Amino acid sequence: MTKTVAKIFWPLGVAMAALMMALVLSGCQSISLLRVEGAGANASAEQHLAAIRKGAGLSPLAPDSQLEAAARQQAELMAAAGRMKHTTGRGKDFLTRVRGNGVETAAAENIAYGRFGLDGLFKAWVNSPGHRRNMLDPRFTRFGLASAKGEGDRRYWALIVAR
Repeated sequence: MTKTVAKIFWPLGVAMAALMMALVLSGCQSISLLRVEGAGANASAEQHLAAIRKGAGLSPLAPDSQLEAAARQQAELMAAAGRMKHTTGRGKDFLTRVRGNGVETAAAENIAYGRFGLDGLFKAWVNSPGHRRNMLDPRFTRFGLASAKGEGDRRYWALIVAR
């Protein structure tokens, strides 16, 4: 009976794991009061990013206030909308945000949503090929990271890396 129960519930466990990962990489609807974090997140993120890049033989990224401002706008827009999306509407697509903050070079953005801190955030991004590629792009030399607290313990994150 135990093997039969395990065979029945194993696919459910796999589905639940996939759902949890989807929640990390996708948004859902909520209405919230915002609390935005920038500089403190950048200081801690600098260590995470340095370790990730060092493992690939790359130099660390430097925190950048222009990129942080663009990341903060993205985090705030996602938290206010209660969903995770690169293009948040209201003329606030990625290119518009970074250019509006004085960034005129190549750039990339990672976003996330979930109930986790920096350790969980960077673990999820490192395990995602596209997000990892952005963090390990050798052209990039600087970054900005911000998060906005949404409903409950939900946090919306935005990382922008650029030359």
